[in-house]
This record gives sequence, structure tokens and C-alpha cells, in this order.
Amino acid sequence: MPTTIGLWEHFRRLLDFKGREDRASFWPYVALVFGISAAGLFAIMIPIMATTMSKMQRFAAAHPEQVNVVTGPGQYSMTIKGNQPELSPDFSSMIGGMSIVISVTVFLYAAAVTRRLHDRGLRGWWGLMPVPFLAYSFLQMPRFMSAVGLGSQPDMRVFISILISNMLYLIALAGLIVLLAGTSNRQSEDVK
Repeated sequence: MPTTIGLWEHFRRLLDFKGREDRASFWPYVALVFGISAAGLFAIMIPIMATTMSKMQRFAAAHPEQVNVVTGPGQYSMTIKGNQPELSPDFSSMIGGMSIVISVTVFLYAAAVTRRLHDRGLRGWWGLMPVPFLAYSFLQMPRFMSAVGLGSQPDMRVFISILISNMLYLIALAGLIVLLAGTSNRQSEDVK
């Protein structure tokens, strides 16, 4: 099977983890999926944040003594006094939606990453390097944000574990990108 495939061919090969794929066909697909996932994340976050801003503005109009608004050319700042958990964004919806978009993104990348790694003479399992750290952060984030949304003191140990997990995720992702960016290894047999 030829290693160069068309951009839209990737969507027909979402479950094809065999064979090889060269850089010329891999990176445009990566860019396309990245754009789709970024649009999906924005589509989730913008309405939630707009709703939150609307709630804050209504609160400011109803309770002007508890709000300090600063405006100027190109800036707008609102400081609300006291603890107002009802003004927090809907973190559960945001994290749930983001989890779905990121899961779909991982699914869309899985077979292409595996084929690209095969083209480098590596096993496809290397593509899983960042996944445990990503999963851990998404499992722990609702636990941390639930305390923030309720206005109580969040568990900073959970925050630190998420921070460390995110750093390890970025390191693993950088390592995977280095593996994916290398030249083809035509001397190796097809790796499974």
C-alpha cells in the first residue's frame, strides 16, 4: 500500500492501524483535525463564558454597591466583592464538552499516528505516551472545579497533581511530536 494518502482518505481509514504513512500526508491531516477540535472547543466555551458574563452584568446592575467596574479604551474589568458562587461558569458542562471533543480528537489521530510511527520503524504503542496524563487531568479537573463552583476552598493537592500531570503530558506530547516528525525508515519491516 502506498504511504502517501489524500487528506480525506484519513477519515475512511480511522480504524486502519496497519501500514505506513509518510510526513507529506500526515501533517496536513494533523492540522485539519487540530482546526476542527479547536473550533469544537470554542463552540463549547464561548456560550458558557457568554452566559457567565451576562450573569455578572445582571448582578452588577442589581447590586452596584458590590461591584467595581473599570472601563477604558480596549479594556473592561469587573470586580465583585464577596463570594458569589452563582456567578461561576458551568464548569461541569464545560469540562464534559471538552472531554468529548478531546476524546474525538484522540480517536481521529489514533490510526494516523500509528501508521506514521510504523513508517518511522516504531511500534504504534508509542502514540499512547501522552494519553494517561491527559486522562488523569480530565478525571481530576471536575473534582477540583466543583469546589471552586461551590465557593469553597479547593483542594490544592488536587490542583498540584493536575499541574504536574499537565507538565508530564506536554513533555510526552513533545516527545511524540519528535518521533512523528522524523524521516521514514524504509529498512524496517512493517511494525505492528
